[in-house]
Amino acid sequence: MGLTFFGLTPEYRGTIFNQIHEILFWGQGGYDYATVYSMPIWLRKFTFHKLKSHYDQVSNQENTDNVQKSISAMKSVGATKDRAPMNKISPPTYVTKASKKWCLLIFITYGKAKFW
Repeated sequence: MGLTFFGLTPEYRGTIFNQIHEILFWGQGGYDYATVYSMPIWLRKFTFHKLKSHYDQVSNQENTDNVQKSISAMKSVGATKDRAPMNKISPPTYVTKASKKWCLLIFITYGKAKFW
């Protein structure tokens, strides 16, 4: 049997309580629970969307500030697109001592008179 009275569905109740929580949390103490709970629906939605748009703008501003700081830091070390590409790096032309030791170790271990 379904609902026999006009009540709120569990999904809608969750939405309402989520909005109330967001307004209380992001309102930074400017609202109390009883006031937000008793607000008319249109006013609660308006307040919720105003807070959301404000914090979205703050977040976007912080992101653009961070990008500008990163670009200026890259320019200060010279890592910009304006630089000419680096020439290809060629491999070293010398043989390290570690490789000679490795060949000697193989020779001693196996006792064969082959050199690599």
